[in-house]
Amino acid sequence: MAAQKIIIDCDPGIDDALALVLAHGDPGLEVCGITTVAGNVGLDRTTANALRVRDFIGMRDVPVVPGSAGPLLRPVLDARHVHGASGLAGVRLPEPASAAAAGHAVDYLIETISAAPGEITLVATGPLTNVALAVRREPLLVERVRDFVIMGGSAGRGNVTPAAEFNVAADPEAAAIVFGAGWTVTMVGLDVTLQARATTAVRGRMRGLGRLADDLLLPSLAGYRGVDAAGTSNPGQPGGTAGSDGPHDRGDPAVHDVCAVARVARPGLISCAPARVQVETAGRLTAGMTVTDFAAPPAEFNALVATGIDVSGFWDLVLDGYARVAAGMAAEMRAR
Repeated sequence: MAAQKIIIDCDPGIDDALALVLAHGDPGLEVCGITTVAGNVGLDRTTANALRVRDFIGMRDVPVVPGSAGPLLRPVLDARHVHGASGLAGVRLPEPASAAAAGHAVDYLIETISAAPGEITLVATGPLTNVALAVRREPLLVERVRDFVIMGGSAGRGNVTPAAEFNVAADPEAAAIVFGAGWTVTMVGLDVTLQARATTAVRGRMRGLGRLADDLLLPSLAGYRGVDAAGTSNPGQPGGTAGSDGPHDRGDPAVHDVCAVARVARPGLISCAPARVQVETAGRLTAGMTVTDFAAPPAEFNALVATGIDVSGFWDLVLDGYARVAAGMAAEMRAR
């Protein structure tokens, strides 16, 4: 069976970087392109990080196309207190071998997806600014994607405010456009991603993956800060919560964006329920809230909302993918 083609729209960011590694390492996925958006850090940093990660893990032929430098209407919201000023905490990767591709992410998304209707799944792991602009410019894009999966939102509480998750809160107007565009959005939100914790045992399984673990995986996870036990933003405090794989200490970071790629690679790992999702844009205290109605009439459903995750199966998938990337990197080093 041919690998499923994907484009990743992202704002690296530690968990975006870890998601890129899984996308490259899973044999059922083919990364056709990477587009970047301002989010966790500014656009210059998210693009540089995407380029560095791409080259470091051996995806040098995949174009990285920069996109929107800020939200549609609001001031910029970043997460440097979580990901560090560089976006990758203490990680130091080599300079990329090539520059970003020419053009703008919005044009790239429209042109690439339109050239292969029904073939490409779009995975968004950052603010939805690029995607909103793309569907506004070309409404038929919603019919041309194979599927559309985001890491963002929550059917419960947020992590930037009690109401809102970061990727949606960073550009609520863009998210409202995307959820109202006429397609089914698979929303992999905090309800499940906060259960996908890189526990001490998980990090132990990463050891031995050579340069991938030593230079990217483990340093980035060690530097991941800013989410307290309730999942609410708390600068300078390491994360921790209790998920379906048992209790966690306060240093177990959730690898949110990896879950969106895992949903594409192996849908059965993350269960979803149909719902009507609307994004609050006007509320003084609730801007960015993804108001989720599982009891709406089926004709009004516009989303599949993630409700459960097989944590053990998730980490088996992720670590198998990471092992493939590590093996490829080692083989490349031997061939030099």
